[in-house]
Amino acid sequence: MNILLIEDEYLASEKLEAQLLRYDPTIQVVATIDSIRNAVKWFESNPAPDLAFLDIHLSDGNSFEIFQKVEVKCPIIFTTAYDEYAVKAFKVNSIDYLLKPISNEDLGAAMDKFKALRQSQPAPAPALDMQQIMALLNRNSNPVADTPNYKTRFLVKTGQKIRSVSTDEIAYFYAEDKIVFLITNAGQRFITDYTLDTLQELLDPEHFSRLNRQFIAHIHSIDEIHPYLKGRLKVYVKPVTDKEIIISNERAAAFKEWLGK
Repeated sequence: MNILLIEDEYLASEKLEAQLLRYDPTIQVVATIDSIRNAVKWFESNPAPDLAFLDIHLSDGNSFEIFQKVEVKCPIIFTTAYDEYAVKAFKVNSIDYLLKPISNEDLGAAMDKFKALRQSQPAPAPALDMQQIMALLNRNSNPVADTPNYKTRFLVKTGQKIRSVSTDEIAYFYAEDKIVFLITNAGQRFITDYTLDTLQELLDPEHFSRLNRQFIAHIHSIDEIHPYLKGRLKVYVKPVTDKEIIISNERAAAFKEWLGK
């Protein structure tokens, strides 16, 4: 079975591939794609895989843009860390959806479902109702019950104590050596149990933006922006970090739009 992974967080894709191989050692992961742009190119130049796992938020935007730019001929299993706005659309429009962090049990159930559907219908095509999905994702409807409940506080450990940190106190998150750190406006540093991919979906996008694979920053932490090579941007944050923050040219326009809202 050939499977395509569309996931921009390296650790998440590495873990998912390992879980798939534990489920079935004969599985072949044909490619791991980390952006909308690269996914479109891949679908245009490669035969359809048996199945694709698709993360909702990629480094250069909402992954549903892929379906607007290229025909996707394989079944889809969506992955997401945030289910309130997704469950209706994904239940109707895909083989399944998996909430991160993905458990072996949930993955196995989704794969069993896919195999059962493939036996009853040898070549299932994705029946994606894009209007329905985008309506749910964009929250164009008015009901309060449909409004995403973004995370507003994080529990962190300091010594033998646990404290609560409001998102208003957070300057940015960054990943290093498979650990994600939370940095406060006061310069305090705490380890979190979340991946950046999960945080991207839990945090309010009005206030937080994914800068690159290593950083998610609060809008108030952005200090300076400088043009960089090949249409990229170099970002300076506060509190100051010794890590270079470069935004890709694919992400640059969306980042500047976010800053100008």
